[in-house]
Amino acid sequence: MTNTALREPAFTDAVITEAIRWTEQNGPLDDAQALRTATSRTADSHRQVTERALLLGERIGLQPELARARQWAPWVLLGLAALIVVAGLGLAGNVVGGGERHINVIVALASLLGLHALTLLLWLVGLWLPIGSFNTASLGWIWLSLTARVAGGKRGQAPVLVRAATGLLSRAKLLPWAFGLVSHGIWSLSFAVVLAAMLFALAFRSYTLSWETTILEPEFFVRAVQALGWLPAKLGFPVPDAATVMAAPGVASAGGQRTWALWLTGCIAVYGLLPRIALVLLSAGVLRSRRKALQPDWHEPYYRKLLARFAAMAPAAIVDADPGRLRGATPSSLPASELQDAIFVLGFELPPDMPWPPAALPAAIAAQAQRIDGSAPARRALLDQLARVHPRTVLMVCHAASSPDRGTERFLREVLAHCGECRLWLADSPDANATQRWLDWLRDTGLERIIATDRLEAALPESAIAP
Repeated sequence: MTNTALREPAFTDAVITEAIRWTEQNGPLDDAQALRTATSRTADSHRQVTERALLLGERIGLQPELARARQWAPWVLLGLAALIVVAGLGLAGNVVGGGERHINVIVALASLLGLHALTLLLWLVGLWLPIGSFNTASLGWIWLSLTARVAGGKRGQAPVLVRAATGLLSRAKLLPWAFGLVSHGIWSLSFAVVLAAMLFALAFRSYTLSWETTILEPEFFVRAVQALGWLPAKLGFPVPDAATVMAAPGVASAGGQRTWALWLTGCIAVYGLLPRIALVLLSAGVLRSRRKALQPDWHEPYYRKLLARFAAMAPAAIVDADPGRLRGATPSSLPASELQDAIFVLGFELPPDMPWPPAALPAAIAAQAQRIDGSAPARRALLDQLARVHPRTVLMVCHAASSPDRGTERFLREVLAHCGECRLWLADSPDANATQRWLDWLRDTGLERIIATDRLEAALPESAIAP
């Protein structure tokens, strides 16, 4: 993009998020892993939706294509500006390049400002009326379309990225300003080149400037020249007087011809170049001031559904705590003489979509790892197995985002009665608050001697990680 407001990471993330929404109009993407990763990275619900979109975007190639578009955008803009400059030079050549060196000032002014005035009027109308054809006919839309075509080819993801970007800009009422920034910039460059070419020709060649008519009264041109010259005169440009305007071609003095030339130059600068430069600055200012509005519409049904899915995965509060219950005593462990040198790995009440055993577990331990759903029969069977083995260490893997309850406490106390020590690995912890919640709960229930951490290497005993 050409403005820093459109180059900020927040806008890029919003474009990817919207692009994923449009992509999933054709069917939902497989997002199980993306949901878990997004939940573990942040607790903010809107940011979770964005993180999910970024993960899915990387998988289907949206970010690389957007990066290519941002690399190509300045070059496409430069090429488009070059074409406009060449056209401007051609137009200036038509004005001052005639073999007779005679310039009809009214025709020259109309040819240099006519298309500019029409496109500027359409842009102004587009600010107030939601008519898409006004924006899609602008130089800004042509630039965006060419950039998407060059960066993405015929089969890339460019169309959905363009749709996402323009949708965000439209929702924030910034689409005319974004396209206007490009269009006004190109027009400003074109007028600067035209003025430079005209001034060079008028400075080093002799021209006869006048007006011609078949049906209009001479007084009309006197009034028109005075009216058009009023604003340039405020900036110091001279205005031909009535005698100069009424003088026959070839009769006007050298001073009169100079006045005509400066009047023509002043009109092009004041009615062409200066408005476009002012609108470039205004468009950039509007984009910068409203850039915070470049966000997805979180009230869309699509986003509301995603937010509900993330809410269902959010850590819940401890809902069955017993406030009147006394702090439990720390349970005793088995004596060392009754323990076997074994490590027992147990997955307790983990989400169904969580891989098991965890890939980070050492292979020798992972082969013996077990997983239970927390039901009474499963707990009883596991406790019977522990009673027979009496392992030195039990490593219990819990989902950090879940909340411990009295059932978890009872099970931990029963496990401690059949082993030397119990450790907790709080897997997929979304943030430090989730881990701290478990540590506080262990302290409040008298189980503070259980080592709990969200890092596997810290949860494993040294004997398990020794080479």
